Amino acid sequence: MAPYDSDSSDGEEEEFTETDVLLGFASKDAKGETISRLGGRPDWFDASKPPSAALARCKVCKDLMVLLLQLNGELPDRFPGHERRLYVFSCRKKTCRRKEGSIRALRGVRVTGDVAGSKPEPADAPSKVEKLKGQGLPRAPAPTPGLGEALFGVTPTATRGSGPANPFSTGANPFSTGANPFQKSTPSPAAANPFAKTQSTSPEVTVAQQRVAPTSASTNAGSPHDAAATLPKTFAETLSLDNLQTKPYGPPPPPEPWPQESDQPAPYPVSWLSDAEYETLDPTPPPRVPPSAAAMDIDSSEGTGSGGGKEDKEVFESSMDATFQRFADRIGQNPEQCIRYEFCGQPLLYSKTDAVGKRLAGSGAGEKVADQARIGIPRCQNCGAGRVFEVQLMPKAIEELETEEDGLDGMDWGTIIVGVCEKDCLERGQRPGEGGYLEEWAGVQWEELTVKR
Repeated sequence: MAPYDSDSSDGEEEEFTETDVLLGFASKDAKGETISRLGGRPDWFDASKPPSAALARCKVCKDLMVLLLQLNGELPDRFPGHERRLYVFSCRKKTCRRKEGSIRALRGVRVTGDVAGSKPEPADAPSKVEKLKGQGLPRAPAPTPGLGEALFGVTPTATRGSGPANPFSTGANPFSTGANPFQKSTPSPAAANPFAKTQSTSPEVTVAQQRVAPTSASTNAGSPHDAAATLPKTFAETLSLDNLQTKPYGPPPPPEPWPQESDQPAPYPVSWLSDAEYETLDPTPPPRVPPSAAAMDIDSSEGTGSGGGKEDKEVFESSMDATFQRFADRIGQNPEQCIRYEFCGQPLLYSKTDAVGKRLAGSGAGEKVADQARIGIPRCQNCGAGRVFEVQLMPKAIEELETEEDGLDGMDWGTIIVGVCEKDCLERGQRPGEGGYLEEWAGVQWEELTVKR
């Protein structure tokens, strides 16, 4: 984090802390934005060649889902020549809520054919992340040109409503595709991912040689490779636990065509993500106010006394969820945020006690928090590389999406965390200039049932 001073309304200087997280704010005014938005229907690279509709079907009821988020995710410094888009879909049926597969995420990529190095690397090739593993690279200070300027066109010192420092006062569109994908620039230290886990090399050959070497030597039955070929298929498959789908297993299923729009579920209204800035925080947040004795509702009707002192303190502390309180305090300083973006960064957890929180929070006391979050995200199912955090949807997005909905029984997630392939891999067989789409990991943290909006 990089501190900087900002003039307060009374003329006195107040110190704020700027993070590397880029916040996206919704507006009904597009301000020239054409891609990044909440709601509406998805826009594909080529409208005549959309992805398979199967990728946007609810895994619970099999119905087509609706778009929550479409985001321009171009990172020209990290992935030159890659046009990137992220999509998050959700099922509209109430019966599917809180069930696995009712919210899904896609990553769309199109690579231009005349960009050097745009050809995808083999799945088993070590990534730059793996080569740099263990160097302990520090996070780059915010003023260094990097993620925000490459992706959104904003400068690290931009603050909401701060006059000339506002990147949008000059008409710059933070989510536009104006970044030049052909420009080569040296990535900042923040562009390196310190979270990658080194993949093992040729586990099939190594284990197979150890298994069959004594037999081969005693019977002279042939080379270890010949013996490995005779192993049961199920055993050979278990040797690739950390290198999923590095080889194609037959052609993919034919794409499912999309139904006519009239046969699709009604979309949410469009709100444009045309405003963005780096997150700024008050370094000294206001103290928490404990709930009143009435709110704590301590039952003393059974002769246990009126409560008080140590008992009241224990009840109060047990009722507090530190992770949720941190979540609420953090977004409370920028309550209009709809998304949080930091490629290869750290998500803001809604809870540590649900399945997603347990995955990302980690359990090793000596591990870095960011490393713990990196470990919990499943590996890419297309190339076997690791996945990293890229973006998450925040509760304010629900308000924007459901602005025209009747009633209050709407979406009830606390946050949706999207993890993507660290190599930005392509679909198998995808040609330069063609758009391809792959499913990525969506970790959904649902609202506590006792804390309804």
